[in-house]
Amino acid sequence: MIAKLRGLLDSFTADHAVIDVSGVGYLVQASARTLSALGAIGDEVVLHTEMQVSDDAIRLIGFARVEERDWFRLLTSVQGVGARVALSILSTLSSDELHRAVASGDKAMIARANGVGPKLAQRIVNELKDKAGGIALGTGGLAPALPSVGAAADAVSALANLGFKPAEASAAVAKAESELGAEASLDALVRLALKKAAR
Repeated sequence: MIAKLRGLLDSFTADHAVIDVSGVGYLVQASARTLSALGAIGDEVVLHTEMQVSDDAIRLIGFARVEERDWFRLLTSVQGVGARVALSILSTLSSDELHRAVASGDKAMIARANGVGPKLAQRIVNELKDKAGGIALGTGGLAPALPSVGAAADAVSALANLGFKPAEASAAVAKAESELGAEASLDALVRLALKKAAR
Protein backbone atom coordinates (compact mmCIF):
# COMPACT_ATOMS: atom_id res chain seq x y z
CA MET A 1 0.00 0.00 0.00
CA ILE A 2 1.46 3.36 -1.04
CA ALA A 3 0.27 6.03 1.42
CA LYS A 4 2.45 9.01 0.52
CA LEU A 5 4.81 10.15 -2.24
CA ARG A 6 7.57 12.74 -1.96
CA GLY A 7 9.39 13.59 -5.17
CA LEU A 8 9.74 16.00 -8.08
CA LEU A 9 6.84 17.02 -10.30
CA ASP A 10 7.78 15.54 -13.68
CA SER A 11 4.65 16.47 -15.68
CA PHE A 12 0.90 16.90 -15.36
CA THR A 13 -2.31 16.99 -17.41
CA ALA A 14 -5.91 17.91 -16.62
CA ASP A 15 -6.50 14.77 -14.53
CA HIS A 16 -3.14 13.36 -13.41
CA ALA A 17 0.47 14.13 -12.56
CA VAL A 18 3.69 12.14 -12.83
CA ILE A 19 5.85 12.30 -9.69
CA ASP A 20 9.51 11.33 -10.01
CA VAL A 21 10.57 9.52 -6.82
CA SER A 22 14.27 8.64 -7.03
CA GLY A 23 14.04 8.00 -10.77
CA VAL A 24 10.72 6.12 -10.71
CA GLY A 25 7.76 7.97 -12.24
CA TYR A 26 4.44 7.44 -10.45
CA LEU A 27 1.31 8.37 -12.46
CA VAL A 28 -1.11 9.81 -9.90
CA GLN A 29 -4.71 10.76 -10.66
CA ALA A 30 -5.88 13.82 -8.74
CA SER A 31 -8.58 16.46 -8.43
CA ALA A 32 -8.16 19.78 -10.23
CA ARG A 33 -7.77 21.37 -6.78
CA THR A 34 -4.79 19.16 -5.91
CA LEU A 35 -3.19 19.51 -9.36
CA SER A 36 -3.38 23.32 -9.15
CA ALA A 37 -1.59 23.22 -5.76
CA LEU A 38 1.42 21.21 -7.01
CA GLY A 39 3.50 24.11 -8.31
CA ALA A 40 5.87 24.11 -11.27
CA ILE A 41 7.52 21.19 -13.06
CA GLY A 42 10.71 20.29 -11.20
CA ASP A 43 9.37 21.42 -7.79
CA GLU A 44 9.42 18.98 -4.87
CA VAL A 45 5.90 17.83 -4.02
CA VAL A 46 4.30 15.68 -1.33
CA LEU A 47 1.08 13.81 -2.09
CA HIS A 48 -1.03 11.70 0.27
CA THR A 49 -2.24 8.77 -1.77
CA GLU A 50 -4.92 6.12 -2.04
CA MET A 51 -4.22 2.98 -4.04
CA GLN A 52 -7.12 1.25 -5.79
CA VAL A 53 -6.66 -2.26 -7.13
CA SER A 54 -9.21 -3.76 -9.54
CA ASP A 55 -9.22 -6.75 -11.91
CA ASP A 56 -7.89 -4.68 -14.79
CA ALA A 57 -5.87 -1.87 -13.21
CA ILE A 58 -3.95 -0.47 -10.27
CA ARG A 59 -4.62 3.24 -9.77
CA LEU A 60 -2.84 5.70 -7.52
CA ILE A 61 -4.88 8.74 -6.51
CA GLY A 62 -3.14 11.72 -4.93
CA PHE A 63 -4.26 14.47 -2.57
CA ALA A 64 -2.59 17.68 -1.45
CA ARG A 65 -4.24 17.45 1.99
CA VAL A 66 -5.06 14.50 4.27
CA GLU A 67 -8.66 15.63 4.73
CA GLU A 68 -9.20 15.54 0.96
CA ARG A 69 -8.05 11.90 0.97
CA ASP A 70 -10.40 11.18 3.89
CA TRP A 71 -13.30 12.69 1.93
CA PHE A 72 -12.36 10.62 -1.11
CA ARG A 73 -12.59 7.45 1.02
CA LEU A 74 -15.98 8.51 2.39
CA LEU A 75 -17.35 9.47 -1.01
CA THR A 76 -16.29 6.20 -2.66
CA SER A 77 -18.02 4.28 0.15
CA VAL A 78 -21.35 5.54 -1.27
CA GLN A 79 -22.97 3.26 -3.85
CA GLY A 80 -22.66 4.78 -7.31
CA VAL A 81 -19.64 6.96 -6.45
CA GLY A 82 -16.43 5.74 -8.07
CA ALA A 83 -13.03 7.39 -8.18
CA ARG A 84 -13.92 9.59 -11.17
CA VAL A 85 -17.08 11.01 -9.56
CA ALA A 86 -15.35 11.48 -6.18
CA LEU A 87 -12.51 13.42 -7.85
CA SER A 88 -15.07 15.52 -9.75
CA ILE A 89 -16.74 16.45 -6.44
CA LEU A 90 -13.37 17.24 -4.84
CA SER A 91 -12.45 19.37 -7.89
CA THR A 92 -15.65 21.39 -7.47
CA LEU A 93 -15.83 21.72 -3.67
CA SER A 94 -13.13 22.24 -1.05
CA SER A 95 -13.10 19.88 1.95
CA ASP A 96 -14.72 22.59 4.10
CA GLU A 97 -17.44 23.30 1.51
CA LEU A 98 -18.17 19.59 1.18
CA HIS A 99 -18.38 19.23 4.96
CA ARG A 100 -20.85 22.11 5.18
CA ALA A 101 -22.91 20.74 2.27
CA VAL A 102 -23.19 17.29 3.87
CA ALA A 103 -23.83 18.65 7.37
CA SER A 104 -26.59 20.99 6.16
CA GLY A 105 -28.07 18.52 3.67
CA ASP A 106 -27.35 20.84 0.72
CA LYS A 107 -27.63 18.34 -2.15
CA ALA A 108 -27.74 21.14 -4.74
CA MET A 109 -24.22 22.18 -3.79
CA ILE A 110 -22.92 18.62 -4.29
CA ALA A 111 -24.85 18.29 -7.57
CA ARG A 112 -22.74 21.14 -9.02
CA ALA A 113 -20.00 18.56 -9.70
CA ASN A 114 -19.86 16.94 -13.15
CA GLY A 115 -21.44 13.49 -13.18
CA VAL A 116 -23.51 14.05 -10.01
CA GLY A 117 -27.28 14.14 -10.49
CA PRO A 118 -29.88 15.09 -7.86
CA LYS A 119 -30.53 11.47 -6.79
CA LEU A 120 -26.84 10.69 -6.29
CA ALA A 121 -26.31 14.00 -4.46
CA GLN A 122 -29.20 13.11 -2.12
CA ARG A 123 -27.71 9.65 -1.49
CA ILE A 124 -24.31 11.18 -0.69
CA VAL A 125 -25.88 13.58 1.83
CA ASN A 126 -28.00 10.84 3.43
CA GLU A 127 -25.19 8.29 3.76
CA LEU A 128 -22.41 10.63 4.86
CA LYS A 129 -24.24 12.92 7.29
CA ASP A 130 -23.34 10.75 10.31
CA LYS A 131 -19.90 9.71 9.05
CA ALA A 132 -18.48 13.15 8.26
CA GLY A 133 -17.98 14.25 11.88
CA GLY A 134 -14.58 12.56 12.12
CA ILE A 135 -12.97 14.67 9.39
CA ALA A 136 -11.22 17.73 10.73
CA LEU A 137 -11.93 21.00 8.98
CA GLY A 138 -9.55 23.80 8.09
CA THR A 139 -9.33 27.01 10.11
CA GLY A 140 -12.51 28.42 8.57
CA GLY A 141 -14.53 25.31 9.28
CA LEU A 142 -17.06 24.19 11.83
CA ALA A 143 -15.02 21.70 13.87
CA PRO A 144 -11.57 21.97 15.47
CA ALA A 145 -8.71 19.96 13.99
CA LEU A 146 -7.85 16.80 15.89
CA PRO A 147 -4.73 17.14 18.08
CA SER A 148 -1.92 14.94 16.79
CA VAL A 149 0.43 14.56 19.78
CA GLY A 150 0.60 14.76 23.58
CA ALA A 151 -2.00 14.60 26.32
CA ALA A 152 -4.68 16.29 24.18
CA ALA A 153 -4.42 13.60 21.49
CA ASP A 154 -4.55 10.88 24.16
CA ALA A 155 -7.60 12.56 25.73
CA VAL A 156 -9.39 12.64 22.35
CA SER A 157 -8.60 8.94 21.93
CA ALA A 158 -9.90 8.18 25.44
CA LEU A 159 -13.20 9.94 24.74
CA ALA A 160 -13.50 8.20 21.38
CA ASN A 161 -13.06 4.85 23.17
CA LEU A 162 -15.94 5.86 25.46
CA GLY A 163 -18.19 6.21 22.41
CA PHE A 164 -17.92 9.90 21.54
CA LYS A 165 -17.71 10.85 17.86
CA PRO A 166 -14.23 12.17 16.91
CA ALA A 167 -15.50 15.72 16.31
CA GLU A 168 -17.33 15.76 19.67
CA ALA A 169 -14.29 14.37 21.50
CA SER A 170 -11.97 16.89 19.82
CA ALA A 171 -14.25 19.84 20.61
CA ALA A 172 -14.59 18.83 24.28
CA VAL A 173 -10.82 18.33 24.69
CA ALA A 174 -10.09 21.65 22.97
CA LYS A 175 -12.39 23.45 25.45
CA ALA A 176 -10.79 21.64 28.38
CA GLU A 177 -7.28 22.42 27.17
CA SER A 178 -8.06 26.11 26.66
CA GLU A 179 -9.30 26.25 30.28
CA LEU A 180 -6.50 24.17 31.86
CA GLY A 181 -3.59 25.21 29.63
CA ALA A 182 -1.31 23.26 27.31
CA GLU A 183 0.60 21.61 30.19
CA ALA A 184 -2.53 19.94 31.65
CA SER A 185 -2.24 16.25 32.55
CA LEU A 186 -4.13 13.57 30.65
CA ASP A 187 -6.26 12.77 33.70
CA ALA A 188 -7.28 16.42 34.19
CA LEU A 189 -8.04 16.86 30.48
CA VAL A 190 -10.24 13.76 30.31
CA ARG A 191 -12.18 14.70 33.48
CA LEU A 192 -12.90 18.25 32.30
CA ALA A 193 -13.58 17.18 28.70
CA LEU A 194 -16.19 14.70 29.95
CA LYS A 195 -17.91 17.50 31.87
CA LYS A 196 -17.80 19.78 28.79
CA ALA A 197 -19.16 17.01 26.53
CA ALA A 198 -22.01 16.27 28.94
CA ARG A 199 -23.34 19.85 28.83
